[in-house]
Amino acid sequence: MILQLTVAVPILAAALLATAGRWLPRLVVDVAAVLAVAAVAALAALTLTRAPHHAQVSWLGGWGPATGVGIPLAADPFAAGLALVTALLTLAALLFSWRFFTEVQAIFHTLMLLFLAAMVAYVYTGDLFDAFVFFELMSVVAFALTGYRSEEPSTVHGALNFGIIQSIGAYLTLAGIALVYARTGQLGLATAGRQLIGTGTGHGGHGDALVTAAFVLICTGYLVKASAVPFHFWLADAHAVAPTPVCVLFSGIMVPLGVYGIARTYWATFAGLVPLRAIAVLGAAAALLGAVMCVLQHHIKRLLAYSTVSHVGLLLVGVAAHGPGALAGTAYYLAGHAGVKGALFLAAGALLNRHQTVDEHELRGRGRGMPVTGATFLLGALGLAGLPPSGLFAGHAVTEHAAEELGWWWFTPLAIAASALTAGAVLRVWLGVFRGTPAEEDPAQEDPAHGARPDAGGGHEDPETRPTLRNLPWTMVSPGLVLLAAALLAGLIPGGPVGAAAAMFTDRDGYAALVLDGRVPHPHSVPADPWTASGVAGFLATLLLAALIAVHAVRRRASDRTGGGILARAAAATSARLHALHSGHIGDYAAWLTAGVAVLALLTTRF
Repeated sequence: MILQLTVAVPILAAALLATAGRWLPRLVVDVAAVLAVAAVAALAALTLTRAPHHAQVSWLGGWGPATGVGIPLAADPFAAGLALVTALLTLAALLFSWRFFTEVQAIFHTLMLLFLAAMVAYVYTGDLFDAFVFFELMSVVAFALTGYRSEEPSTVHGALNFGIIQSIGAYLTLAGIALVYARTGQLGLATAGRQLIGTGTGHGGHGDALVTAAFVLICTGYLVKASAVPFHFWLADAHAVAPTPVCVLFSGIMVPLGVYGIARTYWATFAGLVPLRAIAVLGAAAALLGAVMCVLQHHIKRLLAYSTVSHVGLLLVGVAAHGPGALAGTAYYLAGHAGVKGALFLAAGALLNRHQTVDEHELRGRGRGMPVTGATFLLGALGLAGLPPSGLFAGHAVTEHAAEELGWWWFTPLAIAASALTAGAVLRVWLGVFRGTPAEEDPAQEDPAHGARPDAGGGHEDPETRPTLRNLPWTMVSPGLVLLAAALLAGLIPGGPVGAAAAMFTDRDGYAALVLDGRVPHPHSVPADPWTASGVAGFLATLLLAALIAVHAVRRRASDRTGGGILARAAAATSARLHALHSGHIGDYAAWLTAGVAVLALLTTRF
């Protein structure tokens, strides 16, 4: 009953606000939405405390496993923890919106509540088709939230790109689900997994061509949601135009849900039948390209969006390491990333409210009167670098140990490089906006090596709020501080429960026993230990590189006034090519998606 209520409460509240919101005072609408989300968070927390010891499974519609059909909602500790993170981020976004939007209709709160319901249901569902249904509901609501300010052409363009690319991915996912149903006659993750073990294998107990095709197609939609290279092009366009509180949910939880979908589908249904090297390759590519594009931005929301591409790439590599140790590290990393990125977007929203721009150059030196926002950017940069005991620090250390056992020597330099570049970009923003001096003219604004796409309109955008607030209220300050504090302390979560949760998640037979038999599995687990010498050394190396990147960028801008040398011109040319690649044209993005499917299929096929 708790799982049904977790999904039903936000839907019922959304229906109420959609019906009567236009006649209710703004305060009533805000309070009703916040209370509904707080109730979801409380239910998710209760589920999390019970999940390791009591079966948290509900079959909808009165059906059950004995009938062979039905829609299960199942909450292992990972799912319950992810639902809790989703609710907390939504709560922070709504509290921030309370004063951020001076004028907002109840439809915004309705969409946010439906978004929460879709994400929680997607996390809990144990059915392939209903995962697609909730995936689509999540996407449709996200399209509407992206285009909330539909009077602006750039907003419509970003929402349209988002909608088309996500829809193509969703249709391919549906085709993969159809292949699974054709082979097994089942749609449940657990029941289809049992059937595939007996009927979907080829030589050596591995999946045959149909099983491989099904996995590739299903994962395509999830990789689009996860913004893995080359499926990532929609992300920065959507973040640039979506309202700031919505960006908190996009980067903090919606994009990582694509990673969760791949992990859940693989471990519950396809474990051992297909290799995960394709996920590792695409994740590594996303980590590097996202980090480089992050450094090249001066539009702060785009900068943070590309940092999400990079860090989610590391999450994908953790999933591809296919073991409970790596998955435990991924869990730490996801929790830390959600808090840090949510806090940074809220800080960017505070800058936008005060100065009506998120252009790094236009904001140069203008953040000196915003000490709390400046501290958020500084601590956020340190968090992205893996400051102990943050969740990102713990995630790096635990995943690194698992990668070493697989012989993946390249993971540590990849993680250090991606983290240093993204942390350096955020640290550069802090140095320029909050520690720099205002400048009337900055030649870097015209230099593609420093900015967004030439056709992206720079960093300036129409204000989301009027009038600006001279003093930020607690509803705009405290959510970001709480998220940041939670992210920086996430590494203190005991390694025993995290390791046990990871072992339970990667136990396919255990998941089937939970869903179909109502028995909680207790597989052997090894506690996750983030406090290693290599983990601390990795943070120090990352922090040093991040500081060098930030200082070099600030000094280079000063030297750009007198012209650049050969290396500077080469860097500018490379940057221009990368920006041209991210053209904003939907045809280009669809072509890259098609190429991505081909690469994914090639790397997933066993030779």
